[in-house]
Amino acid sequence: MSFSNDVKTELSRRIDEERLCRIAELSAVIRFAGRIDREKPEIEIHTENVMLAKKYYTLIKKTFSGKVLLSIRGLKGEVKNRRYSIVVRDAALIRELLQAIHYGEDAQMEQKVLGMEEALRAFIRGAFLVSGSVSDPGKSYHFEIVCRDEEQANRLCRQICYFEISAKIIQRKTRYIVYVKDSNGIVELLKVMGAGKASMDLENVRIIKDMRNSANRQYNCDAANINKMVKASARQLEDIHLLERTIGLDSLPSALCEMARVRLAHPEESLQELGQYLDPPVGKSGVNHRLRKLSQMAEDLK
Repeated sequence: MSFSNDVKTELSRRIDEERLCRIAELSAVIRFAGRIDREKPEIEIHTENVMLAKKYYTLIKKTFSGKVLLSIRGLKGEVKNRRYSIVVRDAALIRELLQAIHYGEDAQMEQKVLGMEEALRAFIRGAFLVSGSVSDPGKSYHFEIVCRDEEQANRLCRQICYFEISAKIIQRKTRYIVYVKDSNGIVELLKVMGAGKASMDLENVRIIKDMRNSANRQYNCDAANINKMVKASARQLEDIHLLERTIGLDSLPSALCEMARVRLAHPEESLQELGQYLDPPVGKSGVNHRLRKLSQMAEDLK
């Protein structure tokens, strides 16, 4: 299963005890994925996830009274391509349900249903379950919910931002997408929806990725430093050999002569380590200063 399916499976098990929260979640489910025919009358909600189908059915049955159908379409014996539909044809139930979610009255819905923070969390959860996805954190960080129109996207974006999560909108063909790409934002959004386990799983993946990235950066930095040190050592040895061939090391000032012989004896050591071979020991800056002087003398002889 994908990470997105894992999140939805976790959320599908959550049925709020607070009636207003159940109404808020149903409000999102119907607004984002419901098909309403007022003439029949009929409300249909489709999904390919059996866990979600059971949840939508339970939400309606637990919140309202009336007949609700759960139908399964697909070849017998084939679970993979099955499609589940929750169908409401009870006129009284449809009327009560649409009134409860203030269908067609988004401003009223936000004021009367989503005024409580827990209900707002439930609404975002419902929108994600029917129309959202989240990428595998091992590959990338991306959370999105597909909206039917720009107005719906703007409302959802504002609702997510209420929790201090940076959400943005992009148009994809005829649909508008509300998305979050920041890993911290996705973790917080999973918590907002009630997917505690998924948020912890994402945190763990992020920690491992950060550790690997940090180790890779350190390795690259160390490799670059070693490469730089090897090249510097090769230049120093070349300069010292030139001085040895032309004027002889014994003709150098005692401190430089000692430095030259220590470098010849220890071509792979760092500046700090070279300083420990001198008598008395000299720090890294002192070693660097002496080697620079030797290089300058060699340059003057070229």
